[in-house]
Amino acid sequence: MVFVGIDVSKNQLDVHVRSSGEAWSTGNDPKAHATLATKLAALAPSLVVLEATGGYQAAIAATLAASNIRVAVVNPRQVRDFAKATGALAKTDAIDAAVLAHFAESIRPEPRPMPDELTLELQALVTRRRQLIDMRTAESNRLETCRVEPVRRNIQKMIKMLTQQIGKIDDDLDTTIRNSPLWREREDLLSSAIGIGTTTARTLLTQLPELGKLNRREIAALVGVAPFNDDSGKRRGIRTIRGGRADVRAVLYMATIAAVRFNPQIRVVYQRLLAAGKLKKVALIACTRKLLTILNAMMKTNTQWRLDAANAA
Repeated sequence: MVFVGIDVSKNQLDVHVRSSGEAWSTGNDPKAHATLATKLAALAPSLVVLEATGGYQAAIAATLAASNIRVAVVNPRQVRDFAKATGALAKTDAIDAAVLAHFAESIRPEPRPMPDELTLELQALVTRRRQLIDMRTAESNRLETCRVEPVRRNIQKMIKMLTQQIGKIDDDLDTTIRNSPLWREREDLLSSAIGIGTTTARTLLTQLPELGKLNRREIAALVGVAPFNDDSGKRRGIRTIRGGRADVRAVLYMATIAAVRFNPQIRVVYQRLLAAGKLKKVALIACTRKLLTILNAMMKTNTQWRLDAANAA
């Protein structure tokens, strides 16, 4: 079986084939991508693994997937931990490619379908909207403490411009989703849950395409709301959450805060946890996991929010 690791940088791809040891470098551009896909297709690899590198991996991953090559894009932290565990402490692009190939052979991460053009467009719009909101929040915080009038006027002008840009992004999102019956149906389905607004629904649809395709434990772990044990011998440590998709978890957490006030099913769970002595934040995380489980079931069965469906989940 052939396993391939590709280390991705802005301008270069370093490739390593395991276990033949063949290795080479090529450019990170469309022409080089096509040549690499042809060469790898001839090797018939069982799996090609790349790290998520801020978007630089997207084009080559899509090209390989279009050539029917199994591709998995993995978390860089997982690969780094794997490298340390195997004693590969040195770090160069060529070494990283070899580690990725070894990771592919040993761990065999599950390839996920590459997003289509419409999904990529919506992902980019949702991501840009979040960036603009973060910038506006930062400017608003500066305005609160600034006492110099010319600077205050400049900050206010920037806030106004950012607000206009956010509005334009919202219009683009509305138009794109309205023109796609499938996306419109998915958004309406998620928005039927009390506490799930437009922003949360769109974030889930674009940043969590696995929603409805995994079981409840897998989706909770993917988002990062599954508690991890910390036990040793007789000691029972505090359960904590970590990892996962922070952007998805953040919007889902905010939706849960609304849900514990206005959604009868989630409110009952929250109150029961508080009555059992759980801290408020612990109870909110548990309710976030419950809400995610219900949304996952709704997407899986293509069923809008119902009292009986919520209780069943």
